[in-house]
Amino acid sequence: MTSRKKAESVLLAMTVIWGSTFVVMKLGLEYASACLFVALRFTVALTCFSVLFRRSIRTMTARAFRRGLFLGLLLGIGLIVQNVALKDTTASKSAFVTGTMVIFTPMVQLIVERRLPKIGNVLGVVIVTLGLFFLTSPTGAGITTGDLITLVAALLFGIYIVYIDVYTKEDDFVQLGFMQLLVTAVIAWTLVPFEESKFIASWSLLWQILYMALFATVLTTYANTKYQKYSTPTRAAILYTFEPVVSAILAYIILGEMLGVIGAIGAALIIFGILVSELSDSMLDKIRWKTRWQEED
Repeated sequence: MTSRKKAESVLLAMTVIWGSTFVVMKLGLEYASACLFVALRFTVALTCFSVLFRRSIRTMTARAFRRGLFLGLLLGIGLIVQNVALKDTTASKSAFVTGTMVIFTPMVQLIVERRLPKIGNVLGVVIVTLGLFFLTSPTGAGITTGDLITLVAALLFGIYIVYIDVYTKEDDFVQLGFMQLLVTAVIAWTLVPFEESKFIASWSLLWQILYMALFATVLTTYANTKYQKYSTPTRAAILYTFEPVVSAILAYIILGEMLGVIGAIGAALIIFGILVSELSDSMLDKIRWKTRWQEED
């Protein structure tokens, strides 16, 4: 398995975990307010990350500190916005609207890296975008204020994906990951006094925070920061759009949320868009190889 295929397999597995977080967050908001939930999640995650990777963190460079600070601002603000918006939309819709980061990623990549996405990636983005349109169309589930706010989070995540690609090629991914967790925790705790406070101690909340901290934060932050550099931002964004499909399935099973026929068509289009983006490069390479072989023959 090539480095890119291995990395993208990890990113896809990570996406499945992320897909489950929308349901867990929705359940968690029954016991804790949005900023407080994020603050507790990232404080636990930061503590674990600091213990596991303390040697690398101690040797942090000034550049990794600055870049990690910037990535943390994008991630932290994006997550806070996403969690706040989740109160006014469903878990499945929040996941699908967050998936619109696939639209923003190639645009940001073009501006920041001056790198044009490949034809297959562009076609995949178009198909995925069409799937997202079906979800939020009037004949689908309709658009809420929460959906529009979530769109802002999607833009921030699109920018985040591109800069992860740039920075992890030059800086220690552990140091960048630590800074992201630290900054997000600080942002969340800073905003806690300004929100309508809510905290109901329960075993459910404890397990939700532990799952979100250990699996959906420590593990995924480590994997994302380490492996995304072996892919491209656009391909990574396409992979991440599998997240809402996982979320929709779990939301149906656990929360009883229904997408309806139009929503199901949108989910199918998203899966198809992922496959187009993922398989296009290898198919084109095979066609080029076959054509070259025929010409030489």
